[in-house]
Amino acid sequence: MTNGSPSFRMPDKPSLDGIEAKWVDVWDESGVYHFDRTAERADVYSIDTPPPTVSGSLHIGHVFSYTHTDTVARFQRMNGKSVFYPMGWDDNGLPTERRVQNYYGVRCDPSVPYDADFEPPAKPDPKRQVPVSRRNFIELCDRLTAEDEKVFESIWRRLGLSVDWRHTYATIDADSRAAAQRAFLRNLARGEAYMAEAPTLWDVTFRTAVAQAELEDRERPSAYHKVAFHRPDGSPVHIETTRPELLPACVALVAHPDDERYRDLFGTTVTTPVFGVEVPVEAHRLADPEKGSGIAMICTFGDTTDVTWWRELQLRTRPIIGWDGRVIADPPAGLESGAAREAYDRLVGATVHTARERVVEMLRESGDLVGDPKPITHPVKFYEKGDKPLEIVTTRQWYIRNGGRDEDLRRRLVGRGRELTWHPEHMRSRYENWVEGLNGDWLISRQRFFGVPFPVWYPLDADGNPRYDEPLLPAEDRLPVDPSSEAPEGYTEDRRGVPGGFTGDPDVMDTWATSSLSPQIASGWERDEDLFRRVFPMDFRPQGQDIIRTWLFSTVVRADFENGTLPWHTTGISGWILDPDRKKMSKSKGNVVTPLALLEKYSSDAVRYWAASGRLGTDTAMDEGQMKVGRRLAIKILNASKFVMSVAGEDASADPARVTEPLDRAMLATLAEVVEDATAAFTAYDHTRALERTERFFWDFCDDYLELVKARAYDTGSAEGASARAALLIALGALHKLFAPFVPFVAEEVWSWWQEGSLHAQSWPDAAGYRAAAADGDPVVLTATAEVLRAVRKAKSEAKLSMRAEVERVRVTGKRVEAARAAAADIAAAGRAAGIDFQAADDAELTVEVVLPETAGEAGDR
Repeated sequence: MTNGSPSFRMPDKPSLDGIEAKWVDVWDESGVYHFDRTAERADVYSIDTPPPTVSGSLHIGHVFSYTHTDTVARFQRMNGKSVFYPMGWDDNGLPTERRVQNYYGVRCDPSVPYDADFEPPAKPDPKRQVPVSRRNFIELCDRLTAEDEKVFESIWRRLGLSVDWRHTYATIDADSRAAAQRAFLRNLARGEAYMAEAPTLWDVTFRTAVAQAELEDRERPSAYHKVAFHRPDGSPVHIETTRPELLPACVALVAHPDDERYRDLFGTTVTTPVFGVEVPVEAHRLADPEKGSGIAMICTFGDTTDVTWWRELQLRTRPIIGWDGRVIADPPAGLESGAAREAYDRLVGATVHTARERVVEMLRESGDLVGDPKPITHPVKFYEKGDKPLEIVTTRQWYIRNGGRDEDLRRRLVGRGRELTWHPEHMRSRYENWVEGLNGDWLISRQRFFGVPFPVWYPLDADGNPRYDEPLLPAEDRLPVDPSSEAPEGYTEDRRGVPGGFTGDPDVMDTWATSSLSPQIASGWERDEDLFRRVFPMDFRPQGQDIIRTWLFSTVVRADFENGTLPWHTTGISGWILDPDRKKMSKSKGNVVTPLALLEKYSSDAVRYWAASGRLGTDTAMDEGQMKVGRRLAIKILNASKFVMSVAGEDASADPARVTEPLDRAMLATLAEVVEDATAAFTAYDHTRALERTERFFWDFCDDYLELVKARAYDTGSAEGASARAALLIALGALHKLFAPFVPFVAEEVWSWWQEGSLHAQSWPDAAGYRAAAADGDPVVLTATAEVLRAVRKAKSEAKLSMRAEVERVRVTGKRVEAARAAAADIAAAGRAAGIDFQAADDAELTVEVVLPETAGEAGDR
């Protein structure tokens, strides 16, 4: 609570113009948001800030969710915590590669030699990209992301994020690469990471493996083709398939074990149409008797169910789709006849779409296509960033165990989710549903270029083949390493790629494999142990609901393995930002709004006000109307603060002992309740309720209390006037602090007019202090008095009179009469009433009758 006699320094014309630039520089120079490295863990509040992807532009959704986090950081700082609030940049992975390719007009070709003098084309042509070496490509990635990070940082500063900009990291910098490689090597040593050659979801455009968490279903048109397989006696067995192009990859037919129609077929064989390959008929519980004809073909591989059947029924493999999404040149085993090979030759090199057309044509020629295809629409799996349906190809990949194939680990990770405090609580079910629905381990390798390399080499045998079961690993003190340009211990570079030499693992880690270590990276794990012990496990992880299954879950997995604990105690999950039509904003829909123009048009505080009006976990519409409201609020804070200081005068005092009048004490008692409510709301991570409660009190303070005590406050010669002035200043200081997390620029500006030091380094308001200043103050006095004043105003307004017009008499009746009577003089002064009559009535609500001049009857009732 503010005490003493302040010195006022108000400008003649308060304005929001230029306020951001002014205070961003002051905050930066003063270090008000710097983390105190001497604070012990109990006095620290640490935040695992989401590192935004810098391969693009910030959008209004970022502003929305990061504002939520910033209100938490500011509240905790004002509550005496040393806030560790770093910022990271997620700059590795596919999005950055795509941006660099388009921006510079280049593409990575590892076979091209490094050119130390390379410069990208002056006029890039995305359609005719220049091939460059991997090293040149990575240098261009580093160059562009460094520029993107500067743009992002400038917008974050403009928004007023109270980040400690001394603590930043990038997911591709040396510290992050070392942390990701160290964690991987330890996962490998403990058996939590492993390599396997297995069916893999594959994006044919980007030619990279895709993890389960990166999938999305998209509705696509297709068709069921009724196809005849043949028993040994020549009689047909009809299946229905949407993927006839995979007939040469067929390894079995399958039906449900209880399906009477096919029970006599189990254990026998049938022959595929066109290709004439003999395949077994198997029984499996996943076969759906109600789908199509009830019997399906198993191909390697059409979908994930094919993979399950293939694995559990121990079937052979006949792959035909290559990494480029085209039919491979060599026919699979089993296509031995001349007719089969001739049919297969018609497919070689074709895309999946073209191969489907050709197989359908061959089925028609052979008479094995029954009727016309039946058009349908069904969900097809896509890589979330891809444009073509995924294929399943057999590849050698790295995995980290995540409970997908280990029931004990799955239960343990579900338990971790239950240890975590969720805001809102219902988001925990999304975590549990994801973990319990996993069908495989976490695939972490990607066939890309700009990412953290796997710190692994393989010795080559006498024929030049890698010995994958004998990997060569670096010592941890050598990290980070790049196996594509560095040799392993005991080898020289001239032994790369030659028999008896070595080869480096060509893949990079999935970006989530690095981002999942963001708490460890930001906290200085194995790099700055003093910092690590002060901030880890972290207190808070804010993030979007769409990446619970990726970022949140994977971070829990890594911390469980490495640290044996949760990475943080609490998580806050943001809702979606919706466009005016209530549709989720996304780049793919083209309805994303970038924030800079809005920040310039309405002010940063106004945009923050809109963002803070949305609760965690609640979808919120992009609403410039709310930003206008926020701007009006910021301007009102400027004007009301100047007015209070003007009324208080240069000899004003905020000494609580001077507050003696019932109305003033009632206002402070109400303020104590507001502070209690706002504090409880913030403690429960409900910033919106804290804002609503603060804002409602502020407008009532301006509209009612200020008007009620204005006349008395101008009386510099009385104790009653001193009471009003002291109460005004006490409330003003509290309001500046209450608004500080939401509108930090205007709050800092008005604070600087009468106080020394930054508002954001002050203590959060203490409800007990205001309650003590209120003494025996009763909030009902304020509400009842304000209600009477509003009735007087209404009467004047309806009579089309000035608010300065005199009132002959005001009659107040009802059960709160005595509360209003306590401030009779203030009502009379504010309402310009010649007289006020009070009559108690315990069984009636407060009623106000206003008698205006030259009016015999009642001019207004309430």
